[in-house]
Amino acid sequence: MYEGFKRFEIQTTDPEVKIVGRVGGNGPAVLLLHGNPLTHVHWHLVAPRLAQDFTVVATDLRGYGDSGKPRGREDHANYSFRRMAQDQVDVMRQLGFGEFFVAGHDRGARTAHRMALDHPDKVKKLASFDILPTHHVLTQATWQWALGSFHWFFMAQPYDIPERLIQGREDFYILKKLTAMGIGKGGFSRETLAEYARCCTPENIHGVCEDYRAALAVDMPMDTADFQAGRKVTCPAAIYWGEKSHTEKYFDPRTAWPQYCANIVRIRPLPCGHYPAEQVPDEVYNELSAFFRA
Repeated sequence: MYEGFKRFEIQTTDPEVKIVGRVGGNGPAVLLLHGNPLTHVHWHLVAPRLAQDFTVVATDLRGYGDSGKPRGREDHANYSFRRMAQDQVDVMRQLGFGEFFVAGHDRGARTAHRMALDHPDKVKKLASFDILPTHHVLTQATWQWALGSFHWFFMAQPYDIPERLIQGREDFYILKKLTAMGIGKGGFSRETLAEYARCCTPENIHGVCEDYRAALAVDMPMDTADFQAGRKVTCPAAIYWGEKSHTEKYFDPRTAWPQYCANIVRIRPLPCGHYPAEQVPDEVYNELSAFFRA
């Protein structure tokens, strides 16, 4: 799926975590970050086309795919978006990129959002797919959204309640989550579903749970402090979401995002659900290519 790309495994500044990914192409660097419960494979219909004009780096976040999956700490900080963002900055530095463009989907978009706040000297442009900032989601959530996004709170339950409830049922969990649970699902090939199922291990489930625990215990207080202080992403930003997804149904991205980004140059829905890079890859490629070229 990544013909012409080179696989890498890079040690981060966290001795417990190596990040696995692929790099290919030539030109300005573009970092692609996936969401839950996916891997870097999510970008396989977009990355090779971008590689015609950019050096494309697609990685597995910590806790996902083939990247490191450390045991969560008591405070969950080793799965915060700040820590995940630092992993990716470490990767890009070791690949020789001191600054780069970044596009993220779902949890990867939350990682990219935090990266743009923490590392404004490194993130040249930010593209976000189908999220609202964590602070906005959790302060504006309705019971209808919570019902459809119950995994936010199920996965965040204390260790090891969700891990044990899913244990031995990983295949059932991953396939139902990607194809039947919630709105805006589907659009996956058999090949990609098989890859996501391969990576859905007990260690991955623990990493995902820690990701969601950190979102409530670490990221939300951090994001609230930034919001109250008026801190915003300052680099040029492009904001996209699926017109058939939960983002469109329960929130208003057009009014929400300007509270968190100071320089939005593109903001629009795409004709898809929650997984744009696999459901409408042509539109995603066209948008990213135009945005990063400008």
